[in-house]
Amino acid sequence: MSREPVGTSDVVVVGGGAAGLSLAHRLVETGAATVTVVEPPDGPARPAERTWCYWDQGDGDFEEAVTATWPLLRVHGPDGGPLTVDPAPWRYRMVRSAAFERLVHARLARAPGGRLLRATAGTVRDVPGGAEVRCTAQDGRTLTLRSRYVFDSRPLRALPPARTQLLQHFRGWFVRTRGDRFDPAVADLMDFRVPQPCHGLAFGYVLPLAPDRALVEYTEFSRTPLTTEAYEAALGHYAREVLRLGEFGVESAEQGVIPMTDARFPRRAGSAVFRIGTAGGATRPATGYTFAAVQRHSRAIAAALHDGRATVPAPHGRRALAMDAVLLRALDTGRIDGPEFFTGLFRRTPAPRLLRFLDGSTSLREEWGIGLRTPVGPMLRTALEVPFLPRRTHPAPGTGENHR
Repeated sequence: MSREPVGTSDVVVVGGGAAGLSLAHRLVETGAATVTVVEPPDGPARPAERTWCYWDQGDGDFEEAVTATWPLLRVHGPDGGPLTVDPAPWRYRMVRSAAFERLVHARLARAPGGRLLRATAGTVRDVPGGAEVRCTAQDGRTLTLRSRYVFDSRPLRALPPARTQLLQHFRGWFVRTRGDRFDPAVADLMDFRVPQPCHGLAFGYVLPLAPDRALVEYTEFSRTPLTTEAYEAALGHYAREVLRLGEFGVESAEQGVIPMTDARFPRRAGSAVFRIGTAGGATRPATGYTFAAVQRHSRAIAAALHDGRATVPAPHGRRALAMDAVLLRALDTGRIDGPEFFTGLFRRTPAPRLLRFLDGSTSLREEWGIGLRTPVGPMLRTALEVPFLPRRTHPAPGTGENHR
């Protein structure tokens, strides 16, 4: 099998998911670098369609790919009581991966510095003057791409050691009901009217797409995923007994696992090789949200390269990660009641401030105020304990669809 060098660009991005395409788009748009994106060809190596959700202000860069937005958010407490909040100027948004890929692919095709290569990436390594990616083309040829920098978004084979590791695992149905059952203006972020597991917490999640269509999901924060049969049973109970949807059909389903871990993700895999996306620590440990962090991280990387700095900033600040480590430990030990904790956050904190807190953009003073509205004793005890806990290897969560 021949190996062919391929003339390439300033940057090679490995992987065409949210992280890879967002970074490629940002680099080309700002003129920070020319880019080649390496994506697997059509077939089993390409992931199934995924759903990414986030909150944002204004229209954003990918408005054309947004499937739906919701101006209002709702939480159902464990007592069944609903709490609806208006997070203006924030809005909750859904992007489907297929629409996002089409949009960014079209932009890369129009840009003089953008290029898309359908091939299976293999070895990524440093070489004199930069880095190289060896990949296999659709016709079996082995291609070698060389560039100044490589940004690798492929999932890690194993997560780094952590003090606490939970999994956010879920299964969702895109349903169509016989009659109108949903309010398209309201997204149900957490509905705790579902049976709670012995360890961790569980909630329903409803994103209306029309009065008779929605994504209905069952989610757990716990140590171990369920079987597909168990998710189906939980979803059936939620849709029929809690939401009382009546007659409905399931148009499609999604299932996935997102790591919630205080592990330290190395952002560098070589002198000229960097990790991005979940592999680079972009997933917020306490919530599982990734898409918004990927956008901020992409902007920061593009700015660094534009200014001639060969560094990749952290996707999350140290203070946010420290708070997340405490919350994960408190949930894992059972020192706090998860449903009561999250319901209390929404009940006692103005919604715009809470979303900025979850987004990692609040001030120290604001975070102190939010902290005083949580169970102070258990959280303080946990905060004092966490720095002395050993980091250890946890079982790999397996592959999943990043849904946030």
